[in-house]
Amino acid sequence: MSSMISPLAHVDPDARIGENVTIHPFAFISKNTVIGDGSTIYPYVSVLNGARIGNNVKIYNGAIIAAEPQDFRWKGEPSECYIGDESIVREHTIINRGLDMNSGATRIGKRVFVMAECHIMHDAVINDRTVLGNGVQVAFDATVGSFTLLSNNAIVNARSHVGDWVLVKGGCRISGNVPPYTVMAHNPTAYCGVNASLMRHGKMIDEETIDDIARCYRHVYESNTSVFNALRRIERDVKPSEQRDQILKFIKSHNMDIVAVNRNMYED
Repeated sequence: MSSMISPLAHVDPDARIGENVTIHPFAFISKNTVIGDGSTIYPYVSVLNGARIGNNVKIYNGAIIAAEPQDFRWKGEPSECYIGDESIVREHTIINRGLDMNSGATRIGKRVFVMAECHIMHDAVINDRTVLGNGVQVAFDATVGSFTLLSNNAIVNARSHVGDWVLVKGGCRISGNVPPYTVMAHNPTAYCGVNASLMRHGKMIDEETIDDIARCYRHVYESNTSVFNALRRIERDVKPSEQRDQILKFIKSHNMDIVAVNRNMYED
């Protein structure tokens, strides 16, 4: 099918528009943009220079995609912002493009749901099947894992890394690294258990594995010992699995610097 582009929309001749795309009145599509097959651009959306939008994406009224970076280091260099297939971006969300072509770009994965009035800054990465609640803010160079939920008005500060299968509750501020499968809440950030309800959804992770994940985090957060010692206990007490190994790898790769641990504990 051919695309349906309103004559009241501005579409630059340089824009690459796929098949069966719908662009509603008063949308603005800049040069050097790509919109994939089957996508829908609603009224008053701005798709700016450097946007790379996948297939079957929906972008709702007033959203701005690939806005210029809000960073004094940016001097007009070309850069990009990617939105993966089947993602949804709701009203008045702002997503900045990357700082430059060497920075890695801003990347939104596949089947991501970004609710209204979110702000995703330059070079942030949001991985597949993640949900950002209303008013979530993700700062520059931050990473959010797959199957993660950031509840309304959560804030992920610059260069933080939130792992896979995490629930960050509403209004929580993340400054640092959140290991996978956890629930975080409050200010300052506190560990509130494992994200069992999401893991049980659709029986994606079995009960025995969920129990082992909880056992891992009892060592990390509830045993009154250092993270270093907790990892040794996990390796000794919890049988190997994909999830256990992912927890160990995440914590080790971040030099055992994770949020919500007791900083007064020393390595033995």
